Amino acid sequence: MQNTLTQQDALIKKIEGSRDFIIEMQRGLTAIPAISPLSDGEGELDKAVYLESELRKFSFDEIKRYDAPDPKAKGGVRPNIVARYKGTKGGKKTLWLMSHLDVVPPGERSMWKTDPYKIHVEGDKIFGRGVEDNQQAVVGSLVLAKAMMDCGYRPEVDLALLFVADEENGSGFGADYLMEHHSDIFGPKDMFIVPDGGNPKGSMIEVAEKSIWWMKIHTVGKQCHASMPHLGRNAFRASSDLAVRLGDLYKKFPKKDPLYNPPISTFEPTKKEPNVPNINTIPGDDVFYLDSRVLPCYPIKKVMAEVRKIAKAVEKRHKVKISFSDVQCGEAAPATSPDCELVRCVVDAAKQVHGVKAKPEGIGGGTVAAFFRRLGLDAVVYSKLDETAHQPNEYCIIPNLIGDAKVFALVAMNAKG
Repeated sequence: MQNTLTQQDALIKKIEGSRDFIIEMQRGLTAIPAISPLSDGEGELDKAVYLESELRKFSFDEIKRYDAPDPKAKGGVRPNIVARYKGTKGGKKTLWLMSHLDVVPPGERSMWKTDPYKIHVEGDKIFGRGVEDNQQAVVGSLVLAKAMMDCGYRPEVDLALLFVADEENGSGFGADYLMEHHSDIFGPKDMFIVPDGGNPKGSMIEVAEKSIWWMKIHTVGKQCHASMPHLGRNAFRASSDLAVRLGDLYKKFPKKDPLYNPPISTFEPTKKEPNVPNINTIPGDDVFYLDSRVLPCYPIKKVMAEVRKIAKAVEKRHKVKISFSDVQCGEAAPATSPDCELVRCVVDAAKQVHGVKAKPEGIGGGTVAAFFRRLGLDAVVYSKLDETAHQPNEYCIIPNLIGDAKVFALVAMNAKG
């Protein structure tokens, strides 16, 4: 026991002394924009090449790239990297730390106080595009691996760092590609930490997600002069009626689950497309969108049936035609059990590192953890961060990154091989 405590203390001390390494890695990664071709970027190739060259300076037992073909990206590929550090139990189980290489564009440059692609350090904060989303995770996993190697320590489980492409645009060339074409790299006992979400206290462990249904709703009536509304059929009025009536979905699907925040299914009209450009015309065509986040106890097809029932009543009243098309539709992945080994290890580590009682929770948004859960593997989303992702003047707090690396270390040390 004394030897284990000594190893743990040495590993934690090594992680705590990583400030200079953190800053330099953030500097190198931030200087290489990895933006999707869908956002007028070139993809992740240059960043992956740089990162792979850095990984080769470590003592990983295996480094391998899995390139997803994409003719729109530089080099025609979207790279994914696996760096494996073998444990003492012969690879029977792997603890994966998954982060993503891509970043979103900086947005309006005038909102930035400094160059988004050159880090700016103020005290314990590092400013720059991508430094928190998701380079806090990229660098945090490197800090852990470097500390283990410098200390000559190997956990029972294998430690694998997974750096993926395309997270910001659906993961089709990243986690989804790996699931479809290289799922054999994952074992049946493997566990995943995805440090791509959390809160400023480090007290949230995301273990479940709601089903997501984004729907485009198109109403067609008859256009006419606004002074003669009886000659037309106002598509805007009809779609507005429908938007209000869809609020009844809250009553139709009322179940609550305290695991989730909020604990209910949500059904909200959001985006509205323009119809007529002038005031004195009754619109004959109108489009709006519904964002539904549905508790897993309700199949999406059941919600769809109710939406169509409501729409049929609106069609009859307003004499219009209403059509639907899915923008995104995905049933929730099975939840990671709050009682599994991985969650218990993260809870214990968060208490030891941050002095908080971390709580397993479900969320309404979608994360890449769902890809692993669909394979029946335990996966959690965990990090301590200020949630500045996608904002101007995005920043990473160095003690948060160090704290993440400590949590990863304790999970790796306590996981049974």
